[in-house]
Amino acid sequence: MFRQTAILAALLVLVGWTLADGGRQAEGVVTVSAAISLSDALGDVADAYAAAGGGPVRFNFAGSNVLARQIVNGAPVDVFLSADERQMDLVERAGLLQPGSRRIVLENRLALVALPARADAVREAFARAGPAIRRLAMGDPAAVPAGVYAREYLERRGLWRAYAGRIIPTGNVRAALAAVENGSADAAIVYVTDVLPSRASRIVVTIPREQTPAIRYPGALVARRDTAFAAERFLSFLGSDEAGAIFVKHGFLLPSSQAVE
Repeated sequence: MFRQTAILAALLVLVGWTLADGGRQAEGVVTVSAAISLSDALGDVADAYAAAGGGPVRFNFAGSNVLARQIVNGAPVDVFLSADERQMDLVERAGLLQPGSRRIVLENRLALVALPARADAVREAFARAGPAIRRLAMGDPAAVPAGVYAREYLERRGLWRAYAGRIIPTGNVRAALAAVENGSADAAIVYVTDVLPSRASRIVVTIPREQTPAIRYPGALVARRDTAFAAERFLSFLGSDEAGAIFVKHGFLLPSSQAVE
């Protein structure tokens, strides 16, 4: 009887080790390619995820157009968080998204920004494309989501032709903000969320959502990865109340179906 009990105990320990090892494999490092405008918020979200028992997360931040191209070219990514639907469409057309995993995670708004000393002059000049704004920075309007949104907004307001020769296109939205802060541009159109952590720039005009295209951030699982369980767990956490509170703190808007007051 003692021998049978000892064997059973040993088997239970072995099963426990196997399950623990399997859990570690399931919770392998999740690689997330995310729009650079998410970098501050996702750092806090990753801390909350770890505190809630989630596994390790590794981030790759860049312009969404750059990230989409990397994924299509074979970059080892588990989760893609884009700043627009167009770049997610590109990855989906390549057959690289896990079917049914795509969802809208967040929304955002545009803002016109300038240095505090230039804020009044920029505000007065903006609607009439006045000479106080000689150089207007934005993400590349041909490729970077924030720049695409900004161009569409200016076109809707009948201002694109007036500003087209003054545009300083940048590789991502953070670079557009940096152009204002280092004096390379008089103003920039960026996301509201990019300005909030800045100590140098000031929001001159917050652009109403109804005047711009819908600025949505889709997220999805990349299909061919072997860390699907952990990746799905992290993507699901992004829709949790805890993550939502963090995103709102950083100035993002939750999708209307998830919005909380």
